Amino acid sequence: MVHHSGSIQSFKQQKGMHTSISEILKEKSLKPSRRSLPCLAQSQTHPINLNHFLSVPLSPEPKPEADDLSQSISTSCSLLPPQTAEDGKDLYVEESEVTTCETRADQMFPLQKPVARAKLEARTNSLQGKNADASSGLFFRDGKKRIDYILVYKKSSLQVEKRCTFEKNLRAEGLMLEKEPSLTNNDIMFVKVHAPWDTLCKYAERMNIRMPFRKKCYFTDWRSKALGRFHLRWRQMKSWFPRNPMKLDKEALPDLEESDCFTAPFSRARMHHFTINNRETFFSNSTRSRIVHHVLQRTKYEDGKSKMGINRLLGNNTYEAAFPPHEGGYKSRHPIKTHGAQNHRHLLYERWARWGIWYKYQPLDLIRRYFGEKIGLYFAWLGWYTGMLIPAALVGVFVFLYGLFTMDSSQVSKEICEANTTIMCPMCEETCEPWTLSDSCVYAKVTHLFDNGGTVFFAIFMAIWATVFLEFWKRRRAELTYDWDLIDWEEEEEELRPQFEAKYSRKERVNPISGKPEPFQPFSDKLSRLMVSVSGIFFMISLVLTAVFAVVVFRLIAMEKFASLNWYFVKKNWQFAISGTGVCINFMIIMSLNVVYEKVAYLLTNLEHPRTESEWENSFALKMFLFQFVNLNSSTFYIAFFLGRFAGRPGKYNKLFNRWRLEECHPSGCLIDLCLQMGVIMFFKQIWNNFMELGYPLLQNWWSRRKMKKGGSGGQNVENKAQLPQWDKDWNLQPMNAHGLVDEYLEMVLQFGFTTIFVAAFPLAPLLALLNNIIEIRLDAYKFVTQWRRPMPARATDIGIWHGILEGIGVLAVITNAFVIAITSDYIPRFVYAFKYGPCVDKGHHHGNECLQGYMNSSLSVFEMREANSSQILLCRYRDYRAPPWSSGPYEFTLQFWHVLAARLAFIIVFEHLVFGIKSFIAYLIPDMPKDLCDRMRREKYLMQEMMYEAELEHLQKERKKNGRRYHHEWP
Repeated sequence: MVHHSGSIQSFKQQKGMHTSISEILKEKSLKPSRRSLPCLAQSQTHPINLNHFLSVPLSPEPKPEADDLSQSISTSCSLLPPQTAEDGKDLYVEESEVTTCETRADQMFPLQKPVARAKLEARTNSLQGKNADASSGLFFRDGKKRIDYILVYKKSSLQVEKRCTFEKNLRAEGLMLEKEPSLTNNDIMFVKVHAPWDTLCKYAERMNIRMPFRKKCYFTDWRSKALGRFHLRWRQMKSWFPRNPMKLDKEALPDLEESDCFTAPFSRARMHHFTINNRETFFSNSTRSRIVHHVLQRTKYEDGKSKMGINRLLGNNTYEAAFPPHEGGYKSRHPIKTHGAQNHRHLLYERWARWGIWYKYQPLDLIRRYFGEKIGLYFAWLGWYTGMLIPAALVGVFVFLYGLFTMDSSQVSKEICEANTTIMCPMCEETCEPWTLSDSCVYAKVTHLFDNGGTVFFAIFMAIWATVFLEFWKRRRAELTYDWDLIDWEEEEEELRPQFEAKYSRKERVNPISGKPEPFQPFSDKLSRLMVSVSGIFFMISLVLTAVFAVVVFRLIAMEKFASLNWYFVKKNWQFAISGTGVCINFMIIMSLNVVYEKVAYLLTNLEHPRTESEWENSFALKMFLFQFVNLNSSTFYIAFFLGRFAGRPGKYNKLFNRWRLEECHPSGCLIDLCLQMGVIMFFKQIWNNFMELGYPLLQNWWSRRKMKKGGSGGQNVENKAQLPQWDKDWNLQPMNAHGLVDEYLEMVLQFGFTTIFVAAFPLAPLLALLNNIIEIRLDAYKFVTQWRRPMPARATDIGIWHGILEGIGVLAVITNAFVIAITSDYIPRFVYAFKYGPCVDKGHHHGNECLQGYMNSSLSVFEMREANSSQILLCRYRDYRAPPWSSGPYEFTLQFWHVLAARLAFIIVFEHLVFGIKSFIAYLIPDMPKDLCDRMRREKYLMQEMMYEAELEHLQKERKKNGRRYHHEWP
């Protein structure tokens, strides 16, 4: 064996490393980055506005003594009867408006500066009172042990044995439990869960949780120094300009201080490497909740491999709920500007969830800190999507305004409005009569709003916009994952689902990543379950198509009925009436079937037995998207590509079941029907979603408060909600839906599809989406902060399967818009007429309204119709390119029809290849990760390796001095 110091030096010289980390620490920092939040509380240099507060000494974590253990054991299931409300009434006092210093240190938020001396003294005094801590609902009765999780059960539940076994096993795993009765319902009992230091360390190591290791240092070259001086001068110049009103004030969010610490997976054997200044604050609240949730998911409640996990206990009603507690109330009697925030929840409400700050950027770091990285990424993506909608909405409004300003000067609209002598064939066979083309003047003008020269440009623009949005989101996601220390967090670190472990516990194989045995699902079993799931998906899609077919039949029946009504307004505008009623009925069918789809998708996903939670969520999300996408867009596809294409011609109409004549497009085109379909569904669906997201929880919480005030649940009549402890308040909130963020993402992804797939028919779709998303961000924020229980903070590196779905929608959007422009709109027929048949063919130019003179007449064919009860022949017109009845080939397609058809096919090919080429080129030009971020990550990896060597060397030297002998162990 070689002496360790010599081996280290030789190793570093071979690797080209610095011999001392002090050389690196002397270098100037390039740019600090927001990483690994715990470093903020653990670093030696705290922010200025944190100094006053941290000057109050904090007591270390007390070791569980015999009294504590006896108290915990006394609260077990079988030893003592449950406490009544009267027995526990004296345990609670009115909730204080100001939380204690210990609470604030654990939650790691500084106070606003300057802090009043009287306020600081009040907080210092409150630290000395244990009852104040306990009454806030965030601690055990001793005022020291923080509540990390809440379990709720009913005393009348019959699953007593399972609950007792489960709680006994939780204590065996190292968790501490304490029970409290509810003040609002005598049948409800709360189990408070606390994770001691040793338990946190043990499971943090098992879960590979990354913790702060050492302060960062950065490499600075001449270019970085020059850019640093430039940025400094630029910041000085920017201070002279008015402040951006959308940015959040740094003083308003003192939590968002930048920290620079390296992190590493926690290890008890190398605990000396980590920055542990205070055990109370080393693990954040969200990390503690994740660790406790991990234990709850893997603790048995009966003998047998499948009998474990809090999810199964919730399913069989052993427990009613399980959730981490909120960090206090979200409102205060005192303004936040003068007295500071009480807790993170209060800060989130004031700086994020209030409607008055709808124009501000979101405090993403604070959201991530309170709700976890997964929810933080959702709001980051939603904010990015909303911001990218601004240019799309502006261009869409310009295209719409262009159609509005040119509506009266449109040659096609003029010809339709002036065609007082053009007799059109009846729209139905029995009760309809011939009508004049000028009757559809308003219809033609409205069609021009959405079918004009800017349609093609806007379709190309939106296809490019979708690509730019996704490519720049990749860069934004890379920055967030770096700032939030998620670079090295991979799926292999994700735990197996308890249901998967229980189902396949008898079959194991070695994990190729970890080298440890784990449950394994055989391929034959996986394939059979997947086939059943796919069959269920196709069955539900066929059910959707059946519903669309029913709506089509309704439109055919309503066409004859509305045309024969004596009501003049309906009889004159019967096509609008048919489209409007059809859309409304279709919307009701869509919303009804969505409820069925959710239950079916849930059953099919559980049938597949996914391996991890992310796999379960991705599988469920894909099913829900397929169901709802087909449900939402099938009728739109019918109107865009099938309506009026197979109707036939006068004298030879195609009929459904030989009874109902198929519906035709209006002489001005089918685009207005498509626009009406999209506008109505998009508008009403957004209103319905917003009501279900916020209105429904508000009504449920209002009803719970009403019952609580009346004492209708057998509890006390509580007049003031502030008297309740935090666990009782959280219990009266609504739980987050069982599917996590699937519903939130699904709503936005379907909206993205509406915004891009048929945007050529409805250029105002991005504007409606932008207005909805501005409301959606604050609505979701208000819901998460005030109306929902705190969800379990989960980690994620991206938005999961939704990114692939968005890319698929972007590809589909190019194809559908090409077909909408070529087939649904009249852009190609007008283009062919102007270049081949119009009056400008011999003039050398083909632009302007004069080149479309006579277009309407050329697009109408002639039919000989005999009047009823008369032998007189009447010539009527219909929309098609067919030969007149007096020609050698009556009612045959003319040459102009084939020219238009060829032009449509050519346009589809050219449009798709052009747009796909532009999309691919843009995707190639925009790298997925910024170059400076790549360099920073490589540099940190190099420095991290050196720090590990130096930290281990320092530790070995201390051990050698302590023991007074040399170490000759192999390098660890």
